[in-house]
Amino acid sequence: MDASTKSKLMARLKRAEGQLAGIRRMVEADAYCVDILTQISAVNGAMDRVGQILLSNHIEHCVTDALRSDDDERRSETIEELMDVFARYQRTRGS
Repeated sequence: MDASTKSKLMARLKRAEGQLAGIRRMVEADAYCVDILTQISAVNGAMDRVGQILLSNHIEHCVTDALRSDDDERRSETIEELMDVFARYQRTRGS
């Protein structure tokens, strides 16, 4: 992973950590449920973006390298792994 991508991921993860800590404080303070749900939605959105960036990086580098490889088994394993990732990600999104 290049330094720019890593930096983007770290910034987004730190922001999500801050939002999560805020949610914990809101729950402790018995904040209004809708306000807490709004913040949960923001954290979920931030984590979705982290996943998108990471998946894009994986496809651009790891998957591309494997597909260009002369190793048929490596290509097949990479495609299978990628399909598993897509299926898992789709399940977590409730689709």
